[in-house]
Amino acid sequence: MIYPITFLFETHPMARTKFIAWHYVVMLLLALCVQPLSATTTEDAGSKQRNGYQLIEWVELMPDDDLEALLNPPAYLDNIADGSEADQIGSQAAEAAAKQSNDRYQQALTSTKVRPEFNQRKISIPGFIVPLAFDENMVITEFFLVPFFGACIHAPPPPPNQMIYIRYPKGLKLENLYDPYVAEGSLIIEGHKSDGMGAASYSMNVDNLSPYTES
Repeated sequence: MIYPITFLFETHPMARTKFIAWHYVVMLLLALCVQPLSATTTEDAGSKQRNGYQLIEWVELMPDDDLEALLNPPAYLDNIADGSEADQIGSQAAEAAAKQSNDRYQQALTSTKVRPEFNQRKISIPGFIVPLAFDENMVITEFFLVPFFGACIHAPPPPPNQMIYIRYPKGLKLENLYDPYVAEGSLIIEGHKSDGMGAASYSMNVDNLSPYTES
């Protein structure tokens, strides 16, 4: 399981903007590539299908060029010191930095680019829930599904193409934020932004939502 980390930045000598620290990206890449939550069980590994839903890992929702950029971070990230002034700067600064910079790595960290072939596809994907809206009984009715625990709450959000917005009128009573779930439904390329919680490039019409279990 991936635990909360600190989001750090560094002033670039050319652009004078703030940049994201390397050890945050290490945690992100662990979530994307090591896959602490796997959609595929040993039984499903051959077919990548279960009950009519394609089993998807988070990394599959990220375009190849974004993933390549994150896997090849620039050398300046090695120089960031823990506890520096950069410790306190939020993800909005990162987004501004990416827009002002030609740094492909920084752009990948806030990328909204999607994989169009997944539009309207019925998928199954595991993740953690970030509550966005509640009903009068404090039951969750809207949330982001994210690849690692703590995203958007204890740590800044992943790239938008690594977040899925879900509206869930049925409502969900979540005992613990660190409890993972599996969402099954139709993935849609449709953005959603939530102040303070980040933005998602994908949405989903959910058919089933159930606690994640390892098989």
